[in-house]
Amino acid sequence: MPATGETPPRPHPVSPSQPIVAFDFADPVFQADPYPTYAALREREPIAYRERDGFRSFWVTRYDAVERVLRDPRFRSATTPPELLQPGIPETFRRLGALLENMMLLQNGADHARLRGLVNKAFTPRTVEKLRPRVESIADALIDAVQTRGSGQMDVIADLATPLPVLVVAELLGIPTDDQPQFKKWSDDIAVVLDGSVRTEGLPRAAQSAGELAAFLRDVVAARRRDPREDLLSAMIATRDRDEALSDVELTANAILLLLAGHETTTNLVGNAVLALCRHPQEFEKLRREPERAEAAVEECLRFDPPVQLTARMPREDVWFDGVRFFPEAEVTLSIGAANRDAARFADPERLDIGRFEGSGRKLRHLSFGLGAHFCLGAPLARLEGAIALQRMATRLPAFELARPDPPRRPGLVLRGLASLPIRF
Repeated sequence: MPATGETPPRPHPVSPSQPIVAFDFADPVFQADPYPTYAALREREPIAYRERDGFRSFWVTRYDAVERVLRDPRFRSATTPPELLQPGIPETFRRLGALLENMMLLQNGADHARLRGLVNKAFTPRTVEKLRPRVESIADALIDAVQTRGSGQMDVIADLATPLPVLVVAELLGIPTDDQPQFKKWSDDIAVVLDGSVRTEGLPRAAQSAGELAAFLRDVVAARRRDPREDLLSAMIATRDRDEALSDVELTANAILLLLAGHETTTNLVGNAVLALCRHPQEFEKLRREPERAEAAVEECLRFDPPVQLTARMPREDVWFDGVRFFPEAEVTLSIGAANRDAARFADPERLDIGRFEGSGRKLRHLSFGLGAHFCLGAPLARLEGAIALQRMATRLPAFELARPDPPRRPGLVLRGLASLPIRF
């Protein structure tokens, strides 16, 4: 903090010789390829301040700074979107807001630790490793179905990247998956609430789908109370009924969170990884020759084009950070995508290198799963599913290529993924 009498720095410190980096985070061009903008921000405005439609935010883009904010107890996780806190909003919006408020993703301190502790054991590396045979079986069955069609074509998103994690997380929780398209629609509609660039226009659909999914889950909860099984939802219900450590709304909210987070980001991980490897054929050839390198390839693809580009924190009070005053009224946007390509942390960061995280590179750490108290609970499962998907594609579909050079992306700023990824084999 400056000494008494000093002039405090501007909220967006920029060298007088350097113009502010111009970008519009709702611009489809920026969303299609944000990395050149991230590079300019890292160099010219490592902590950038922006105001848009009354929303104020700081953008942090350098690895070291993002890492420190994630670990800093002076910052808390972002709260419910302000659109859901306005007076006079529809009741469906209020119910959506209540669900979001009770998700561990938006909780802090003791409440976050309590909710996370209720499901943590299901996602430890040791527990997840036991799922490997089942994940491999599902992946093989999905590729079998593609090959049986005999068309020589495949949409990686629709045929593998979406159904694989949906089926795995549904089985883990004990949720019926008879109607995958409906389940996917609910998930897509609700996920936009977490993405500021598409949030406002998506709220009515998100609220409706959240209500429908919550009603669906209430029916499943009632069935599990009558007939408990060896699944995570039954365990959560038992904890709720025995210890009252979980309210009904917390039970529903966090079941929805686990369903969404358990597949939405993994779908994007697999799609982004396959696209990156197709665009770097030398690296893909290494994986084809040595499919046992799939785990390291997943780590590099997570760094290179992460499925979650941004995370947000809020200062609990005025916080002086690297000479900048972060104030509680402005969100601190941490750019994971920018930090993961910081040359101060990763050599030649614009190059895809599936061997980067092998050998001595194991000491490296990308930020795609976050850090600290909110480190991604499902990271071990996402890594397993991603590695198996890449390994199966490399071995069972060894000679495939993109059917179109620029496959369509889903709109979004926080969640980065493809709408489809057609290939020929």
